[in-house]
Amino acid sequence: MSAPAAPETGQAPSPSQAAPSTTQSAGAGVLAAAAALATGEVLAALAGTGSSLVLSVGQEVIERVPPGVEDAAIDLFGTADKLVLVIGIVVVSLGLGAALGVAGARRFRIAAAGFALFGALGVAAEASRPGGAPIVAALAAAAGVSAGLVVLRRRLPAPAAVPGAAATVEGVPGTGMRPASPTDPAEVDRRGFLRLAAATAGVAAVAGVVGRGVTRSLGRGTQPSQVTLAPASTPLAAPVPGASFDVEGLSPLFTPNADFYRIDTALVVPGVDLESWRLRVTGMVDRPFELTFDELAALPQVEADITLACVSNQVGGDLVGNARWQGVRLRDLLERAGVQNGATQIVGRSVDGWTGGFPTEVALDGREALVALAMNGEPLPRDHGFPARLVVPGLFGYVSATKWLSEIELTTFEDFDGYWVPRGWSKLGPVETQSRIDVPRFGSRSAAGRMPVAGVAWAPALGISRVEIAVDDGPWNEAVLAEALDIDTWRQWRYDWDATPGRHELRVRATDGIGATQTAERTIPRPGGATGHHTVTVTVVDSE
Repeated sequence: MSAPAAPETGQAPSPSQAAPSTTQSAGAGVLAAAAALATGEVLAALAGTGSSLVLSVGQEVIERVPPGVEDAAIDLFGTADKLVLVIGIVVVSLGLGAALGVAGARRFRIAAAGFALFGALGVAAEASRPGGAPIVAALAAAAGVSAGLVVLRRRLPAPAAVPGAAATVEGVPGTGMRPASPTDPAEVDRRGFLRLAAATAGVAAVAGVVGRGVTRSLGRGTQPSQVTLAPASTPLAAPVPGASFDVEGLSPLFTPNADFYRIDTALVVPGVDLESWRLRVTGMVDRPFELTFDELAALPQVEADITLACVSNQVGGDLVGNARWQGVRLRDLLERAGVQNGATQIVGRSVDGWTGGFPTEVALDGREALVALAMNGEPLPRDHGFPARLVVPGLFGYVSATKWLSEIELTTFEDFDGYWVPRGWSKLGPVETQSRIDVPRFGSRSAAGRMPVAGVAWAPALGISRVEIAVDDGPWNEAVLAEALDIDTWRQWRYDWDATPGRHELRVRATDGIGATQTAERTIPRPGGATGHHTVTVTVVDSE
């Protein structure tokens, strides 16, 4: 028999000899994507502009996500929704990197084009952000893409040469392919590759974290700790002892700043430089003006206890908090500006472009609507609006509680819609009367006998006059109310229940200061806030 013919030049080697492992190629793509992300984030952070390709893309996602998806995210993740979004973007990026790694093993130019495209998308997202830094983003993206492609080129398993065969690269026959050896990427065992992948991914993750940390450590803008505010010219007295009950698990009278809910559209908390910051009062006014922070802080300030609630809060949810705010009365600023006839809406505009609008009459009807500078005795935390924000009793935050405030504009409801209104939410946003059972918790087990049922109820601008508890299908029983701080705050309540063994359902309802009892009808938050009675189910067992 004659010897087998040698393969023709350009003939593709068999998969066992030349085809790179899909797993290895995908892994190389993941490493390359991680390197690209980390490099871009670190360089953007070092620039000190607050830019971030990942966060800019995330901001675009927030702007464009369908309302139903947005509602589901807030319901499911609450105040962690932004962290989940960022993690999701990173995971998707790594997944796309894996796909480009597989494609790049065959045609490297496909991977190069893919990485360049995603870099360009990040730059475009940064350019669309108010106050964005597209030049910094472009440089960071270029460096990130380059780093990613270098890693991909080095880590992609190379096809092994077959003795007597010519190599085929990107479909072009050629010669000179180096022979396979134990040191070639194709010959690296899977365990070694995975060790390398884990190490590189770990470095990339650390670099990314460091990059974000550098952004904060560079101190973009003024830090609240650098500000000293004078005491309010009209301070409040300390709450009387009867304003709170000593019940374990009951929400405190004042929500600590670190625990106060945060729901907004800002993936990156704006860093505001007080040297350049100005608060402008514009629009339908006779005397538009602007104030520096020092000028604003020098105006007479008051303290006010006010409960804020998010319209996305479900019945019984925790997107509500109570704080002692200090600031300048909004009506004082409006009187200085001279509001023109027909100006029906006040629009608060944030330094990041976000807007919320509410009726002008609300700021002039006697309630303590504030341009707040302090929260619970300290300058506003950055997460809650430093250096200034609007706080308006009786309205949901999505129309009134503009954080990182830069402008107060007088206009009409016909001429302007705030950020959330075109997205399906009500224009006016009055807070619904609500009550919540904090103790006992849903699904808890308790011993039979007398036990406290306690919680909070709120109807800002109206106050709470009565809270009632019903057990199973029984009658409503009036709870004991703590002393009220103010009509603008929540009010603690307590009911001592003689619990009997078995599974029980506890329901709560509240009546506001003008005698209206909250409805039992269950509705979802969109478009104007959830309604219904908070209900918890508990199991009571025999006492030992």
